[in-house]
Amino acid sequence: MIEHHQDSRGLLTLRLNRPDKANALTPEMLEQLIGIVQGARAARALILTGTGKVFSAGADLDAAKAGLATSPLWEDLSAALAGLPCLKVAALNGTLAGGANGMALACDIRIAVPTAKVFYPVMQLGYLPQPSDAARMRALIGPARTKMILVAGQKITAQQAYDFGLIDRIVAPEDLMAEAEALVGPSLAAQPDIARAILRAAAGDPQEK
Repeated sequence: MIEHHQDSRGLLTLRLNRPDKANALTPEMLEQLIGIVQGARAARALILTGTGKVFSAGADLDAAKAGLATSPLWEDLSAALAGLPCLKVAALNGTLAGGANGMALACDIRIAVPTAKVFYPVMQLGYLPQPSDAARMRALIGPARTKMILVAGQKITAQQAYDFGLIDRIVAPEDLMAEAEALVGPSLAAQPDIARAILRAAAGDPQEK
């Protein structure tokens, strides 16, 4: 249910492939994603996307009721993605919901199709958001708009998400992956140490870790 491929340029593509269930995430899928990302230290760029009309509905409902909603796997995945020292693009092929927000927020750039919506209904469902999700969302769009999504439970459109700064570009569905590849192209063509240094500088972290 997770497709992954790293090409000769070092581009790692991760694709959620459970379209019959709106790419809802199970513990096994999260564990597989964590393993792939943790083993991809040599990747020179990453594109994260999904199959079908929804990027991800978040946690699988049955798995959520069985404890996935409060699992540390969500934080483990977002930390693994954020720590990968290459440019990471979330190419949102559709709606982004619930805990799946974390993996997109841990990427450096987010692009989305016009029909995508973003929501994170923790207030309605009675769960806490992952701490890093709230912090990353607040850093991107500020506290008031973060409260609109997390506290007021608003479902926002791709255009609203773009206006907020939660996504960085709206792209036609047929152009989504080409646009994602164009965005990572300069990183793939650059000297690896230069690409990493510029990414760190852009993130406000100029020092090698």
